[in-house]
Amino acid sequence: MDLRDYFSAIFDFSDYGQLLPLVANSIWAAAILGLVGGLIGTFVLMRDLAFAVHGIAELSFAGAAFALLIGANVVIGSLAGSVAAAVLLAVMGLKARDRNSVTGVIMPFGLGLGILFLGLYEGRSANKFGLLTGQIVAVDTVQLNLLAGTAVVVIAGLVLIWRPLTFASADPELAEARGVPVRVLSIVFMILLGLSVALSIQVVGALLVLSLLITPSAAALLVTSSPRLVVLLSVAFAVTSAVGGILLALGGRISISPYITTISFLIYLVCRLIKRMRTKGRAQTGATVRA
Repeated sequence: MDLRDYFSAIFDFSDYGQLLPLVANSIWAAAILGLVGGLIGTFVLMRDLAFAVHGIAELSFAGAAFALLIGANVVIGSLAGSVAAAVLLAVMGLKARDRNSVTGVIMPFGLGLGILFLGLYEGRSANKFGLLTGQIVAVDTVQLNLLAGTAVVVIAGLVLIWRPLTFASADPELAEARGVPVRVLSIVFMILLGLSVALSIQVVGALLVLSLLITPSAAALLVTSSPRLVVLLSVAFAVTSAVGGILLALGGRISISPYITTISFLIYLVCRLIKRMRTKGRAQTGATVRA
């Protein structure tokens, strides 16, 4: 293959108009998942849970692989694995050091189980690959309804605990001294995080789930310190990455995850560049004032 063949494998929009109406469910699903990822990602960074997200994703992958093996609903299997991992991390690893060590134990165990179940599965290889790299282009109405229902649960849960969770995430010791149920909030949030990870896996797969739950929020934090604006930008970045990834993936022959992760990474780079330019401008202004 020459360079032109590689490019056509990534971007080929010859039948784009015919394919676009067939993925309406996928676009709605991507928008929903981007909304959830952008909302919960802010708290993930505040609570230093980026590594935990990866650990939850591996056990979610194992649950989805087991469901695929026995012919059950893959989304249900993924949700079960995620929630199990989230509860385990919440109970065993309240402190950051304990949480990281528990995550380090869960990650290889979940990945090993997932590989075992996929090795026993004798169906289509595309189904196996989709668990790792995403397969949202084939979302049907039943899956969309399940994703939407789970997303409503996550968003409603976040709304109910938003203020005390923000306080507990910013200063857990002071929050506990003020009577905030920090331990309960931690468990509830980890369950919501587990649900969000399971949803995100449907888009980018188990290997690249951080691109929807971490990168958009990290980019938002680079350009603003306003809590409300961070949330809004995080949601906007996540939705742009998810929906934009689907729209670009329609014109290629590869899985959807590289498109989503690339868009998300480019947004992060632009935000970092904006921060650098602002910092340089403030330094020049300060030097002018002193002079």
